[in-house]
Amino acid sequence: MADKVDILAFGAHADDVEIGMAASIAKWASMGKKIAICDLTEAELSSNGTVENRKKEAQNSAACLGVRERVTLKLPDRGLFMQADAIRAITGVIRKFQPDVVFAPFHEDRHPDHGNCGRLTEEAFFSAGIRKYRSEPDLPCHKPKHLYFYMVNGFHPPDFVVDVTNFMDKKLESLHAYESQFSIRERSVHTPLTDGYIEAVTARERMFGKELGVKYAEGFLSKKPVLVNLDVLDL
Repeated sequence: MADKVDILAFGAHADDVEIGMAASIAKWASMGKKIAICDLTEAELSSNGTVENRKKEAQNSAACLGVRERVTLKLPDRGLFMQADAIRAITGVIRKFQPDVVFAPFHEDRHPDHGNCGRLTEEAFFSAGIRKYRSEPDLPCHKPKHLYFYMVNGFHPPDFVVDVTNFMDKKLESLHAYESQFSIRERSVHTPLTDGYIEAVTARERMFGKELGVKYAEGFLSKKPVLVNLDVLDL
């Protein structure tokens, strides 16, 4: 069994987590937090790149962010539906890593796989804490403290943001690790990712930061109130 981690982030495809929260991951890793990433699919239907190449890119990206471990469930790309087998598999990952906090893509996204990844993770988050629920593999129950959602595509009013001004360079480095996805090379085809996508993500984080008086911030959403440990007047 892998070492317990503090944070476990799920994505439908390699690069989803980086688009949404790479700078926050780099920040938390620099503070000594143990972080794991789970990609639900191998992104085998991607317009550019191969499964083998994308795996290498994903590991290079994770290394640059200080991620402890990255795993892939090999669920079918464009086949992330509300099915018991998928929920059991994601539950098994949560129980394996025993995180305190889980992250997943926000439900509202132009790519259905992203939203479905968020919904499946939410189901698994709940199931992981049920003692008699059998995961795949079948592991002891574990109840994480929090489930939060990051944004892949789109811009939504966040419930909280993380100041990532000093870690935006790490986010950009992690995204540029996915050369097959964000650049045009020989035999590449044009996709939304090759058309100024990194610049758009950077602008989004700049806008979130501007709202709070910092240079860059990443935004997150929560289905329950976020506890503030300090008095509002002392923040």
